[in-house]
Amino acid sequence: MGLNKNNGLNKLMGDLDLVYSKELGLDVNQVSQIAVDKIHANPFQPRKHFDAQALEELANSIKEYGLLQPIVVLKKDENSFVLIAGERRLRASKALGLKKIAAFVADVDEDKLRELALIENIQRENLNPIELAHSYKSLIEEHKITQENLAQLIHKGRTQITNTLRLLNLDEKTQELIAQGKISQGHAKVLVGLEKEDEQAIANSIIGQKLTVSQTERLVRDLKNKGKSGSGESEELDRGVVEIKKILEEYGFRCESKGEKLTIHLTNADKIKKLLEILNF
Repeated sequence: MGLNKNNGLNKLMGDLDLVYSKELGLDVNQVSQIAVDKIHANPFQPRKHFDAQALEELANSIKEYGLLQPIVVLKKDENSFVLIAGERRLRASKALGLKKIAAFVADVDEDKLRELALIENIQRENLNPIELAHSYKSLIEEHKITQENLAQLIHKGRTQITNTLRLLNLDEKTQELIAQGKISQGHAKVLVGLEKEDEQAIANSIIGQKLTVSQTERLVRDLKNKGKSGSGESEELDRGVVEIKKILEEYGFRCESKGEKLTIHLTNADKIKKLLEILNF
């Protein structure tokens, strides 16, 4: 589906209040009080991490001033609702022990749940870089649009979209560190493209030594330069081991070589004596 055919997605990218009132078929002036234990999380919610301190602050705000913005739910039946927007508000309300919560009840096809969760979170800019990357990826795949199309839709630079998506090429452990905020997106960009072992080692260094982005870039640059200069030496060493193996085999020794490693089987005292002679001991 190209950008010119994507009118529905364009509409969903608009102002959220308009989305809720027009696209979801609800009246923003009509709010229902719904039992919190009847509301289930949207299975397509891209957001997985919730800051405990931020939730506590939100809960305190709700306790003092009340819930200023109702959540949005989809009605499945009389005793079951699916959350579309407002998971932080719902979690904070549950933490306060509230039995009911103010909610807009949307009339929308269940197939739109995933799309709505993605748009709601992207628009509110409350996803960590990894969650945002998954949201971008899902929108691109589901709507068959390019990164350029997506950049236009959400008013962000294509380079920013590309750099965010590249984070998904990192090891899952590294992605988790980014999601937890232990490694910034600036640090993470430097790690993309490294061998997994090097990636993990530098990720640990970023956290353990509290490296800045520039220090991390320098470390990665030194690592790459070291690899280039050492590759020729390694190949030469491997060839040397093969040559030694060949010479020893001519003297009747049984040898095995693997890369830089040479194994010589010395089965008796005569073999040891012979080897010492060859080595001029």
